[in-house]
Formats: sequence, structure tokens, C-alpha cells
Amino acid sequence: MFQAMPYDGTRSERFESVLSQLGALMEGEPNAIANLANASALLKYSLPDTNWAGFYLFDGKELVLGPFQGLPACLRIPLGKGVCGTAASERRTLVVGDVHAFPGHIACDEASNSEIVVPLVQGERLLGVLDIDSPIKHRFDDEERRFLERFATLVADVI
Repeated sequence: MFQAMPYDGTRSERFESVLSQLGALMEGEPNAIANLANASALLKYSLPDTNWAGFYLFDGKELVLGPFQGLPACLRIPLGKGVCGTAASERRTLVVGDVHAFPGHIACDEASNSEIVVPLVQGERLLGVLDIDSPIKHRFDDEERRFLERFATLVADVI
């Protein structure tokens, strides 16, 4: 049974703890949906000041809503549209301090003011994206970007 570990210590130590918990949650579980559901719950629980944490999965044509924690969300996002579609098409992490200033931003939750999107890839193959929103502008920094890229790599390895 999963038990949340206390988050005492430095921010880096907390990030390492979350990565360790993610590995334990996914160990031996072959089902992608189960792993993505637990991963999104772990992130929502672990990251303060976030209002949405979850996944969009690439179906070969567009991004389709996957497991998440937060308010109901957009069901489908075309590649190249909004923060998620742009990160997916460019296969690079996007950290957006003010989503309202992002050209073509798709507002699934009006309360979101900043966002980080990390592509999920295996080799050259796009699997989807990890998307996290916050009501606070400029919420995500470079240390958190590196942590979430590692988190996404672990997730991509098991889905």
C-alpha cells in the first residue's frame, strides 16, 4: 500500500522523494492508465499551488485527455495549438509564466495563470504530454522543470 512520505528537507530532497514514490507506485504495474492515474494524483498532492495535473495522450493525430486531477478539462487538443499542442509538436518542455500572453492559449480552466508542459516521448515517438497548471503567475521555475522532465521520463518508460 502506498504511504505518502513526509516532505521534510530541501526542495531537491522532496523532488527526489516524489521520484522514488513514483517508481514504487508503478513498479510491476503494466497498465498505462493505472500508472498515469497514480502519477497525476502524486503530482497534484506533491506540488503546492497547482490546480490541474495530468496527461494528454497522443492518438496518432491529436492529444486526447488522459488521467488527471483537477476540474474537467478540454477533451482534445490539436498538435501545434495551445501550450500542450505546441510542446507536443516541438517535443520540448514549455514553461509559460502567464498563459494569457501565450499565443493561441486554450483556456480549459479560467483560474489557470501559469503552466508547464513536458512531452512524453520514447525515442522519437510522441506518447503525449504531462500538463500542470497553477493559478499563480510564474509558478514554475527551472529546478521544477528539471524535476518534471525526470518525472515524465519515468512515466514514459512504463506506458
